[in-house]
Amino acid sequence: MDEMIDSLGRTVRLPEERWQHIIDGHPYMAPFHAEVLRAVEAPTDLIEQPRSGQDWFYLRDAGPSRWLKVVVAFDEDSVGSIRTAFPRRSKP
Repeated sequence: MDEMIDSLGRTVRLPEERWQHIIDGHPYMAPFHAEVLRAVEAPTDLIEQPRSGQDWFYLRDAGPSRWLKVVVAFDEDSVGSIRTAFPRRSKP
């Protein structure tokens, strides 16, 4: 399991089963593991709580497209778990 500190000082984890979920659904993401972690640690942009309990982290010019989006769900103790990551041409 990968563990990092996000740009707001919270612990975020990427369990192996979530990484497997990401590359099962988006096989082209397999070479971009480090970029997924970097998007959480030092995002270009962060959208807080667009959905309850989630933050969206964006990293520009990373991964196979213009933007890399990483969705992190936080529990009641503000510990996050990466749920998914995928490329985006634009940021909402």
